[in-house]
Amino acid sequence: MKKRFATTDHDKAAAGRPRDAQTGRRILDAALELGLELGFDGLTVEGVAKRAGVGKMTIYRRWPDIWAVVVDAVLDEVTRTAPVQQRATARESFKISMRLVAKSFRGHHGKILRPLIGRAQIDETLRKTLADRWLVARRKISREIVLRGIASGELREGLDPDIVLDALYGPLYHRLLLPYDGDAVRLSDAYIDALIDTVFGGLEQKRVGS
Repeated sequence: MKKRFATTDHDKAAAGRPRDAQTGRRILDAALELGLELGFDGLTVEGVAKRAGVGKMTIYRRWPDIWAVVVDAVLDEVTRTAPVQQRATARESFKISMRLVAKSFRGHHGKILRPLIGRAQIDETLRKTLADRWLVARRKISREIVLRGIASGELREGLDPDIVLDALYGPLYHRLLLPYDGDAVRLSDAYIDALIDTVFGGLEQKRVGS
């Protein structure tokens, strides 16, 4: 008779079985709470495990280090609250999408993203994770919005979609990382509307006689 061994969480994951979603949620929530309370440089796996009511190895089975936990926690929430919106026109799509991102940046997500982006400058793994999990997927959708705008005649021909996205979203990250007007002003809906009007003034197809 073959000897049977106890099944571990790792074995279940390898077999394609879902992990305990509630445990994962507690860990992510604990990382966000402690990060905001202590500062993210003060976060430890031990502290998050204690706050979440789990063992350290439960965290290490899922994430390689504490920053990987923080990235998952932040991006999971931001992706839910600020998804890229697709509307009838490129202008409307970006206006709605950028308002959602700005609202997220004005709240506790902004406080979390600042140290994450800063640390990513010296942590290649973290930088790649932020790019893969946040920027690449969103830019793919946003790039398609630009291309549809060009195809429909809303936007002028010859535009480079990536430069368009840099022009639109670059100011949001600039003001997130280098605040100078106060949180409520620098990323308000009025600021987004003015930014959209300014950038789209150079993007839209010029009408004959205008």
